[in-house]
Amino acid sequence: MKVVVIGGTGLIGSKVVTKLGEHGHEAVAAAPNTGVNTLTGEGLPQALAGADVVVDVSNSPSFERAAVLDFFETSTRNLLAAEAAAGVGHHVALSVVGTERLPENAYFAAKIAQEQLIEKSGIPYSLVHATQFYEFIRSIADTSTVDGEVHIAPVRFQPIAGEEVAQAVGRTAVGAPLNGRTEVAGPKQYRMDEFFRDALSAWGDARPVVSDPQARYFGSVPGERTLVPADGATFGQISYRAWLDGSTK
Repeated sequence: MKVVVIGGTGLIGSKVVTKLGEHGHEAVAAAPNTGVNTLTGEGLPQALAGADVVVDVSNSPSFERAAVLDFFETSTRNLLAAEAAAGVGHHVALSVVGTERLPENAYFAAKIAQEQLIEKSGIPYSLVHATQFYEFIRSIADTSTVDGEVHIAPVRFQPIAGEEVAQAVGRTAVGAPLNGRTEVAGPKQYRMDEFFRDALSAWGDARPVVSDPQARYFGSVPGERTLVPADGATFGQISYRAWLDGSTK
């Protein structure tokens, strides 16, 4: 298959391109630095020519409410229009577990808007909802730090390795369209404050972790099960400690 990966030079996209190529597919990395811009439409007709599947793992450079909504709505409209013109038969988008459970969150609301455009497009589609990536755990700790203490909500949390998200996206891309969603999460569910306490200890980071029911997660206070999947999810196999050990070698 020819699979065009929008955001194909980023964290997840580059892994998707590699994995598809290893399985004999023609995987094309499409991003502004390869001459494809979904916000302006630049390069889309050329990139999508002959494509069987389009995978969208692109992300907004800004999480500000108006900016993130404009990014996902504009880029998705342009992409779907180009796919319709090119006769693409399957649109795959990476989204977030819990979007519908935290709609007041600006980022989650923008992802909901993106998904609604996809669902109404008439193009066969699959949505892959993933939990938080291990790769972003340190930045979450940093943005949650107040006066030297890391404030984390005591809610359920089930992060996953980016490599296993890419595997799920690639597997979905070469399968039949779901016309619905699939969820993927890490192998173990934690209480988020306890996970971060263990993570900081593993890093040798002395900052204390405070269990704070009002602590915000990307600007919003999550509920007990906002960030974990429902029944029927696919689970990865790489633990956080194994991933951390591998990433520091």
